[in-house]
Amino acid sequence: MNARNEDDHEQAVPSKTQGEQSESFRLRAENPPVTRLSRKILAGGSAAALLVIGGAVLWSLLNNHSRNQAADELYSTDHHNVADGITALPKDYAGVPRPPIPQLGPPLPGDLGRPILAAQGQSPTIGADPEQQRRDQETEAARISHLFASTNGREVRPPTAVAVGSDRVVPPSATSTSNDGSTQNGQDLKLAFVNASVDRRTVSPDRITKPASPYIVQAGTVIPGALITGIRSDLPGQIAAQVTENVYDTPTGRFLLVPQGARLIGIYDSQVTFGQSRILLVWTRLIMPNGRSIVLERQPGADTAGYAGLEDQVDNHWGELFKAAALSTFLAVGTELGAGSDTNSNDSAIIQALRHGASDSLNQTGQQVVRRSLNIQPTLTARPGLPVRVLVNHDLILTLYRG
Repeated sequence: MNARNEDDHEQAVPSKTQGEQSESFRLRAENPPVTRLSRKILAGGSAAALLVIGGAVLWSLLNNHSRNQAADELYSTDHHNVADGITALPKDYAGVPRPPIPQLGPPLPGDLGRPILAAQGQSPTIGADPEQQRRDQETEAARISHLFASTNGREVRPPTAVAVGSDRVVPPSATSTSNDGSTQNGQDLKLAFVNASVDRRTVSPDRITKPASPYIVQAGTVIPGALITGIRSDLPGQIAAQVTENVYDTPTGRFLLVPQGARLIGIYDSQVTFGQSRILLVWTRLIMPNGRSIVLERQPGADTAGYAGLEDQVDNHWGELFKAAALSTFLAVGTELGAGSDTNSNDSAIIQALRHGASDSLNQTGQQVVRRSLNIQPTLTARPGLPVRVLVNHDLILTLYRG
């Protein structure tokens, strides 16, 4: 029996151990228990809450108890001592008695005329003070004068005192100009511009005028064209261009006045300064394809953007300048060698004088070569076919072009 019980015990133990092992190898934990509420209870509670809220709203709207009962005042403001003079006054403006309107008698001519004329005759005439006028004139003359804004930097002012405004005198040291760089920067010109005379005209004397003709090209019109001849600023000369678009009258834009293909004749400025890159040109004549022409009175030329002049190619002659600089360097080296050989030489005075003269001549020659190269003006070139514009600055009265 004991042996059988031990066998049964051994068989029971492994089965319990397997259950524990299966619990330990589970991949998911047990779901938490869910507590559910009764839907009937929730519906009933919601209905009761709605009834309570609705009843409260209706009670507040239909409440009939009096709300106008004011609290007892601790201190009455209706009963207070009022001055006797204030109580006698009316409560509003309607109770204010109106004063009686005075009844004027018939007008009496001449009652006030004589006293007014007598008063005007007795009062002294107030005129302008001559001394004050003189001071004002001196102030204006000093303001617009060129004493404090000289346009000539080399002008020498005498050491005299000048009265400005009233009795205040400006010492000569305050008015004397010195060459401190203000003239170089153009400060005197700026001061002269600021202190220029005042234009006191408030109304322009000019009036609106009608067009002189229906076939008119007014100022501000742009005539497009293209160069036929090239421009090179080394020598002065004339230029020719051709109108590339039709030009109509300014007032209506219906009448053809300048057809496409008309010729433009002009001249250009050959004087070019260092750093200049644009050619200045003006137009002098317009020739129609049918042979008729008109003088343009030096109408300015511009490029397609409206800038004055034309810009194409610029030759600053840097090669010539570098050649002159190299030649001057070689001559300066020879000059230094000739001057340095005289220090330890026992040659005669004639030979030394010849060396000094030759070195000085070489030095001056090199400087003149460089100076002449610097004075060469740039060469500006405008190739044929370059677009050009004519800016009309005077009204042109033309005729209707009929071919």
